[in-house]
Amino acid sequence: MKSHSIGEFEELVLLMVAALHDQAYGVSILSELEKETGKSMNISAVHVALKRMEEKEFVKSRFGGITGERGGRRKKYYVITALGKQVLDQQFTLRSSLYNRIPKISFG
Repeated sequence: MKSHSIGEFEELVLLMVAALHDQAYGVSILSELEKETGKSMNISAVHVALKRMEEKEFVKSRFGGITGERGGRRKKYYVITALGKQVLDQQFTLRSSLYNRIPKISFG
């Protein structure tokens, strides 16, 4: 498989899309990422990452139904694709391989 480039923030967003499965939309992704990382993030950055990953075919999207609570606007839901899962698997393998190269010494 061709190696695909993905940055750290995109990786976090893609992981959250996968974790939230069919309930992943901009605000839910942002909220869960902020909760997990303890850092404040920007919703625009999440949307930009999602758009970029949709163009790369790592995720696909669909619109939910119209609701009154959103003023008639629909949520755009995202799910990870098989290619997106392969990219995450590649990242996991790379990071694990590098981590396992750390010498077994005491840092205490």
